Amino acid sequence: MAQEKQLKVPQHVAIIMDGNGRWAKKRFLPRNAGHTQGSRRVEEICREAWQIGIKYLTLYAFSTENWSRPEEEVRALLKILRNYLKESIKKATENNMRVRVIGDRSRLDADIRESIERLEEVSAANTGLNFQIALNYGSRDEMMRAVRRLLSDYDKGAITQEQLTEKVFSGYLDTCDIPDPDLLIRTSGEERLSNFLLWQCAYTEFYFPEVLWPDFDKNELKKAVE
Repeated sequence: MAQEKQLKVPQHVAIIMDGNGRWAKKRFLPRNAGHTQGSRRVEEICREAWQIGIKYLTLYAFSTENWSRPEEEVRALLKILRNYLKESIKKATENNMRVRVIGDRSRLDADIRESIERLEEVSAANTGLNFQIALNYGSRDEMMRAVRRLLSDYDKGAITQEQLTEKVFSGYLDTCDIPDPDLLIRTSGEERLSNFLLWQCAYTEFYFPEVLWPDFDKNELKKAVE
C-alpha cells in the first residue's frame, strides 16, 4: 500500500485578510460586522497554524492606506483593534504565542501603542507560534523608514557603502529577526499584494482562494498548505 504523502509545512505563512466588507454585504449587514467576524477568525487560525507546524504567522491587520477609508469605518476598525490587543495579552499567555507588531506606530493613539508594548513585553519569552500583526503597515513606508535609519547610520560612520548588502538592508526592516514568508495567502480571490511585504516576498509562493476572510477556517488553511 502506498504511503500517505507527508505534508510539507511552510515555516512562515503571511495572510492578507481580505473580504470582510463583502462578507457583511452578502448578509445585508454593516461593514463593521464583517470586520468583527474577521477578528474572531484570527485566534482559530493562529491555533491551527501552530498545530500543523507553522512557526511564523503574519497577518495584515491595518495598512497605511486604510486611513483613507470612511472615518466611521476607521473608528470601528481601531475600536476592534483596541479590544483585540487587550484580549491578546491573555490569549498569548494561554496559547504560548510570541506576539510582535510591525509597522509605523507613530500615528497610532497612545493607548494603542501602550497596549502593543505591553503585549510584546508579556509574550516575549513564549516559545510557541511567532505571531506578527502588521498594523499601520505599508511595505513602501517600511522601506523608506529603513533607508532613513540606514542613512543615519551612514552619517554616523556606523556603516560604509561597501558593507551594504541585501542581508544588511534586511536588518533595517520591521521583519529584521523574522524569516521571509514561504507562503502568502490572500483571501477573497484578489490577486495583488497591496503593499504588503514586498521585499520579503521576493521568493514567496502565492495562493489566492475565493473564500472571504471571515469564512477562512482551519480546513481552508490546510488546503492552502497542501
